[in-house]
Amino acid sequence: MHVHRFERIWLVAALFMIVLFIGTVTFGAVVAGYGMVDAEGGQVDTSDPAASESFRDPGVYNGSEPGHYDVYVETRRFAFVPGTAEPIRVPANSTVTFHVASADVLHGFEVVGTNINTMTIPGQKAMVTAEFDEPREYGLVCNEYCGQGHHDMAGTLEVVPESAFNATAEVQ
Repeated sequence: MHVHRFERIWLVAALFMIVLFIGTVTFGAVVAGYGMVDAEGGQVDTSDPAASESFRDPGVYNGSEPGHYDVYVETRRFAFVPGTAEPIRVPANSTVTFHVASADVLHGFEVVGTNINTMTIPGQKAMVTAEFDEPREYGLVCNEYCGQGHHDMAGTLEVVPESAFNATAEVQ
């Protein structure tokens, strides 16, 4: 059987693309550490996530180690609590673990300009950890369509200098 030269080129190109796609997915899952939302964060009650054992009232909390903070964020139509009405404030040179839960429908939680990007599934808590070294303001966006007001669902994360961070007033 004779295979035309152009058919052979397209077959090789298609096989190369398949191998490339499998390679990038494997790299993202194994080397870069990207993963799906899983049961690690725990389950929450969708009617009141803060009433669940694995979730607290939304806000910023001191972590288990110095310089580590836990931020509990509730996503709901069409706001981040905290984040939309009042910004989330964390100090520079800190490690922050975001605990994010949805109170109603599927939402996204992305901190623009970072690699923080997760899906908030009703009944599940997503956890993402990142380090913030310098003072800066980041945007929060929902990147999963959640209804008619989705385009208005935005918020702010402020990384402030350590000297300007009032731990007693802002951390619970």
